[in-house]
Amino acid sequence: MMMKKYILLLFICLNGLSTFACDICGCGVGSYYLGILPEFNKRFIGLRYQHKTLRTHLGPGGKTSYLTTDETYQSAELWGGWNLGSKFRILYFVPYNFNERNSIETSGRKNGLGDIALMGYYNVFNSRNTLKDQLLVQSLWIGAGVKVPSGKYEPRDREVLTESPNNFQLGTASTDFTLNATYDIRLMDFGVNVNTNYKINTNNKYDYRYGNKFTTNALAYYKIRVAKMMTIAPNAGILYETSQKDVENKKFAVDVSGGHSLAVLTGLEANLSRFSFGINYQAIASQNLAGGSVKAGNRFMVHTSMAF
Repeated sequence: MMMKKYILLLFICLNGLSTFACDICGCGVGSYYLGILPEFNKRFIGLRYQHKTLRTHLGPGGKTSYLTTDETYQSAELWGGWNLGSKFRILYFVPYNFNERNSIETSGRKNGLGDIALMGYYNVFNSRNTLKDQLLVQSLWIGAGVKVPSGKYEPRDREVLTESPNNFQLGTASTDFTLNATYDIRLMDFGVNVNTNYKINTNNKYDYRYGNKFTTNALAYYKIRVAKMMTIAPNAGILYETSQKDVENKKFAVDVSGGHSLAVLTGLEANLSRFSFGINYQAIASQNLAGGSVKAGNRFMVHTSMAF
């Protein structure tokens, strides 16, 4: 009965938070997609690469003009996790960003360290039961995190390009906080994984505050054992992101900000002894970003890790 209450609480949180918010489509200065974590008993360390695109300065109906700008956001990210006993877990993310934008009139690039994030989780429950002679495994982790302003923020870009979303930054120049939850349920080899993240942003020293961010994804997966040492898990699901508008000078909402998007996910996870590999493609199914003046492209992520 207690387990059912925790599961119900998780989904109430998911539905309640979905009215809040991510910077536009997770591009630029923030992305908190987790997906299925690699299997590890104590610690893991790895690398993730993400590729995202954005088209800005669109007219009514998505029409392009000489102002239309194509933006590309790539990141190479050191990430890892550490289980402290059976009840506590820490995840960390250290991104190095590669930003690029091009239009008929201008072009620009920015490369550098992004904002480092640290998340702590508590294991509410972890159960193994039988259901009609089949193994049923469930776990729920909840936690919180902090993002520090280690990435460079250039206020001049905001002052010059007031009609563009303030995404073309390496960092936000603000200390921000996250609330996180991860639920996984698996019957034998078929499972469903749900991740949710709500990011609470603060004003930076330039009196700019990015809109609070909400991200949630659900993935169905199936584990296939290959020989004795390797397991592969094809997966598919959805990713929903929504954002409040940014705020300048503590009271002025930024028009070219906020919105929501829905993506269809397909991917594959593989585990060979201590080594894991994953690939994920995110196809945008629907979106309404910055009142239609911004359009996000499909996204791609690949990661590898080693447990130790």
